[in-house]
Amino acid sequence: MDAAVLKKVALFEGLTQGQLAKVAQIAQPRSYPTGAFLFREGEAGQDMFVIAEGKVRISKSVPGIGEEALAILEAGQYFGEMAVIEDSARSADAIAHVACTVWVIERSRLDQLMFTDKDLAYVLLWTFVRTLSERLRETNEKIKGFFAISRF
Repeated sequence: MDAAVLKKVALFEGLTQGQLAKVAQIAQPRSYPTGAFLFREGEAGQDMFVIAEGKVRISKSVPGIGEEALAILEAGQYFGEMAVIEDSARSADAIAHVACTVWVIERSRLDQLMFTDKDLAYVLLWTFVRTLSERLRETNEKIKGFFAISRF
């Protein structure tokens, strides 16, 4: 992976060129056709993804309704980061909205990198916290909207 591409990803914008190069070394490319699942809700997660090209839909299956898209992510965005932070099942599905190529970063390799570069770890962990906070806020707004709709 090219470190210059990583610099454009919000998660990595606070890193130095040397740190970006280290992250680029541990990322592996994968391609998916339209409609393919990158992962499913409930599966164990061990890696996160950075979209190089294409689009990925993050969704949940709602009983009696079907698929509810939570987000459609594009090149330069990342997802699945909860799997590199905690040991729990995937909280949603990730589906190739259109054919896509992603860079996969495995938790074990990222853990090792953060253990050896504490400055890199500090920047990444604070960015993870901000991202998760923003996503929780968005989810709360969606839930509020669902409750408002369900009253009718």
